[in-house]
Amino acid sequence: MGAPTRFPFPEGRSFAFTIVDDTDVATVQNVRPVYQLLRDLGLKTTKTVWPLAYEGSDSKFAQSETLDDPDYLKFVHELQGWGFELTWHSPTMESSSRSRIVEGLRRFHELIGHPPRVHVCHAENKENLYWGTERVDSRIVRWLLRRGGQPAPGYFVGHVPESEYWWGDLCQEHIRYGRNLTFDSINLASVNPSTPYRDPRRPLVQRWFSSSDAEDASAFVSLLRSSNQTRLEREGGFCIVATHLGKGFTRNGEVLPDVRRVMEELAARNGWFPTASELLDWLQAQRETDELPASEWRTMQFRFAADAVLRRARRRLASHYARRKMSGATPAANH
Repeated sequence: MGAPTRFPFPEGRSFAFTIVDDTDVATVQNVRPVYQLLRDLGLKTTKTVWPLAYEGSDSKFAQSETLDDPDYLKFVHELQGWGFELTWHSPTMESSSRSRIVEGLRRFHELIGHPPRVHVCHAENKENLYWGTERVDSRIVRWLLRRGGQPAPGYFVGHVPESEYWWGDLCQEHIRYGRNLTFDSINLASVNPSTPYRDPRRPLVQRWFSSSDAEDASAFVSLLRSSNQTRLEREGGFCIVATHLGKGFTRNGEVLPDVRRVMEELAARNGWFPTASELLDWLQAQRETDELPASEWRTMQFRFAADAVLRRARRRLASHYARRKMSGATPAANH
């Protein structure tokens, strides 16, 4: 795609950085210290929430807190006061029918004061819009996603009017941005400079955006290593990190030293640190069109697939060595 696009960020800032924090496994206890650090460093970010409690007991996310938890609701209102953006991650942690989605949107608006501006699909919720293999058009990439364990086509049906999980009309009416592809690159301008963009094949989301992938604290620290921060600043790009601040960012009520280190280094640079909506609104205003060039979309799809394959390989390798360590095995000597 050539040299990354440089942007004239506000106040002469060299780059832009923000986070969209998926609320999986988040509790007041495990994310509050992270948000206190972000506040103290002047990094405004976006936090997703679940407006409704899950009515079952079989979810692997059952330890997560929702807006039905009074202490958690008090906490997210505090975040609003600190300047953080709140949005949603679907109505709750498992699949929701249309009636629950309507209730979730109503509840979010009632408690937060406005509809969610950003939608982030969650895990294997059936109401996810254009998700799984339907995130992309390339047959090769769809095949790779299926090989990687994505559900069969037709599993995610939030965009299908005849489904009980249909809510595409509500998304189109209420929500401004939806997250789609994620990449290992810290500078999204090198992969998807046209963020946010319209997709005529996926019209029920007003505009889509891409993110840099960091599943947990370890991946976050790796993504924000010094060389990557220097690259982002040098190239004058932007980064929207998709992560889970509830996954290992704190221990015993304290932010991990490595997490604190990379955040402090980032905050000391000449960056602009808006919320996700603020950044996406600004990026949209810089463009004359909402179209995504076909060549850019082709490159994005294959880059997305390649990054996903590499991440799976790294996770499997890490799991393999963890099992060997637990079993007391040691690597064989090289000869």
